[in-house]
Amino acid sequence: MHVQEKKVHINKPLELNSGKILKSYDLMFETYGELNDEKPGWWDNMIGPGKPINTDKLFVVCMNNLGGCHGSSGPNSINKETNQPYGFEFPIVTVQDWVNSQKVLMDEFKIPKWQFVIGGSLGGMQALQWSLDYPDQINNAIIIAASPKLTAQNIAFNEVARQAITSDPDWCNGDYIKHNKVPKRGLALARMLGHITYLSDESMAKKFGRDLKKDKINFNFDVEFQIESYLRYQGEKFVTSFDANTYLLMTKALDYFDPINEAGFTEKMNQCKSRFLIISFTSDWRFPPSRSEEIVKTLVEYKKDVSYACIESDGGHDAFLMKNDNYFEVMRTYIEANING
Repeated sequence: MHVQEKKVHINKPLELNSGKILKSYDLMFETYGELNDEKPGWWDNMIGPGKPINTDKLFVVCMNNLGGCHGSSGPNSINKETNQPYGFEFPIVTVQDWVNSQKVLMDEFKIPKWQFVIGGSLGGMQALQWSLDYPDQINNAIIIAASPKLTAQNIAFNEVARQAITSDPDWCNGDYIKHNKVPKRGLALARMLGHITYLSDESMAKKFGRDLKKDKINFNFDVEFQIESYLRYQGEKFVTSFDANTYLLMTKALDYFDPINEAGFTEKMNQCKSRFLIISFTSDWRFPPSRSEEIVKTLVEYKKDVSYACIESDGGHDAFLMKNDNYFEVMRTYIEANING
């Protein structure tokens, strides 16, 4: 499946949860539904003709969020008030801020209602937020490998990643762009740490075991095991495609997400009209099935229409991005059953 990338400039100010205001901003998004000569898009094994998110029947919009580094306004964008990159000064954004900006994009398209809002991990949190904040604009929320809030352990992982970045000698207090530098070492370490949490012990054992890179142990601190080589490769590759300030912003958005404990939650749930599909994976230890079941329990308590599936997989948290026949069939069945209403 091929996609088209588009960008829209928004002149209407957006007030953020932090109290700061973005006077104007860009939103980059992909649309699926027409073939063209562009590159394959995000979640390509899930979205396309005949796939679970079937573009023969659905028009799909996938947005790069504010604070990102792939087209939407973020730390690398030029602040028109200073004519310099925002850098570390780009305001912290929350999941609710992202959903509000997505609603602006929806209005730009003149779309009255989303048939499905679908997301995995942090995207699943956004799907839940959509159902709470815009109950009349969403029919179905599909929440995959997500959580109603982060545990202390998950916040701790995020803080270690942020410390790796901000302690890099090329961090420059977040203004590394102005100094023509990149905190490569810290960003690579953050990615390596994150990648470990996305995989499961079973998947790492199956893929790497204790295999050596060379034919014998050399008793030094160079790369000796295949898993070490793989993690270093992932870290080095990530540095070329992702921004350090964006990494900080995304982890903070994760940390702050906690809609169940926010004021007005009961009223929002009572107004919520969406149907729900919640999916978890057996080997996901970062957002284990028990966290998805917390969401299910809350929805059931408020008498919402909710379906739940726990998928057998050894893929860890990354299982939501992998091909899995049972997972894809659950998605396909639910979408087909609810595509017209």
